[in-house]
Amino acid sequence: MEYRKDYFAETQTQDLTEVGVTRQRSDALGHVTGKTQYYADRQFAGLLHLKMVRSPHHHARIKSIDVAKALKVPGVVRILTAKDVPQNIYTILCLIQVEPNDEPVLAFDKVRFKGEQIVAVLAESEAAARDAAAKVKIVYEVLPAVFDVEEALKPGAPLVNEYHGRNYFTYEGHHCRRVRHGDVERAFAKADHVVEEMYQSSPIEHAPTETTGCIVVPDQNDRYTCYSNTQALYFTLDNTALILNSPFHKLRLVGGTVGGGFGGKVDVITEPIAFLAAMLTKRPVKYEYSREEEMQVSSPRAAERIYIKDGLMKDGRITARKVTLYVDAGAYSRHSPYGTTKAAAHMPGPYTIPNVWVDCHCVYTNRTPSSAMRGFGVTIGDFALEVQMDKLARLIGMDPMEFRILNAYRDGDMKAHQKQVEGAALVECVQAAADLARWPIDDRSKTASSLKREV
Repeated sequence: MEYRKDYFAETQTQDLTEVGVTRQRSDALGHVTGKTQYYADRQFAGLLHLKMVRSPHHHARIKSIDVAKALKVPGVVRILTAKDVPQNIYTILCLIQVEPNDEPVLAFDKVRFKGEQIVAVLAESEAAARDAAAKVKIVYEVLPAVFDVEEALKPGAPLVNEYHGRNYFTYEGHHCRRVRHGDVERAFAKADHVVEEMYQSSPIEHAPTETTGCIVVPDQNDRYTCYSNTQALYFTLDNTALILNSPFHKLRLVGGTVGGGFGGKVDVITEPIAFLAAMLTKRPVKYEYSREEEMQVSSPRAAERIYIKDGLMKDGRITARKVTLYVDAGAYSRHSPYGTTKAAAHMPGPYTIPNVWVDCHCVYTNRTPSSAMRGFGVTIGDFALEVQMDKLARLIGMDPMEFRILNAYRDGDMKAHQKQVEGAALVECVQAAADLARWPIDDRSKTASSLKREV
């Protein structure tokens, strides 16, 4: 501990140029003066507006689509359906070998969540596009839907996504992402206390000030430029090229200031169909979500349900932790299989527990597909784990900070997923928090260190 105190003291006396120094954001003046340019600030002659016909049902088979009346609306230029999309089924993470492809750009056989896009209407004005979209007639056969992660895994539950053949993502032949370390059942049998709790969250919408959208413009040499508020330019570029069977060099994406993203603008939803519309009409095309669409169909943070069972000794040592976690992916994968892997790897938190058993399920339901949001795959799990830590500390009458210091990772400890701990600092963080809050902790906790585990 003395080594680390000396190191921090030495660091604080150096002539620092960034740490602890206030820096003005490079874009601050543009924001407060109204000079910042967003994608929607660009104006193009001949701009077409794209409005989407969306499913009013959570789960339904599409029996027929009739666009005849919509085509007669003055100002309508073209209407697109699934048959116009070269490679209609995709998945965002195919770029990093997370498959199968499981989501249509435009639904054609069935819809799997309320608000799913089916038909794209292109018109000279927003009003004309909205009017025509309302006149598209779709006949549905409504199907049973499932909205609960555990219900979705039961035998006989409605099958959400046929591309998986089951209501869960398969990890290397397993029905969930698994972590096994030690023998939890044996540890539970020897523990002084066994505590099991359940935690759950609902989907959380990002609610950005600027809604999701883009403008695609025909450029020279049969190229197309997309001005987008995506947070993932290269994911968008590569996926769009694959969806359109287009050479990559024919597509250009221009990002810029995003009016609120928080991870919610990493999904490749608006750009592929806008690119296709511009290619087929040879005119600029704008596709942006209304506020209602942003709230209904943009990807939220996934709802999660977490069961945590702990084996605890009277002296405060956690000897076993069993976690069963269900991530609600919604109807399609998007980034959820990756987020579920992150969740599994994050267990059992920043604590050295000798016996750990983790099952993390990525589950498909008829809800809006979920995706990234600020630390997705970790944030909700952290909340559950730390509430659990407080409950355990209270159970044995131990100070919650001292309890965390006792169980915290030390350098050299082995994590449950078989990675050795390096650069641990939780002990020092808790000590600093206690000091700043004037929270009294015992001498053992004050002198503890992340450099080694005390005997």
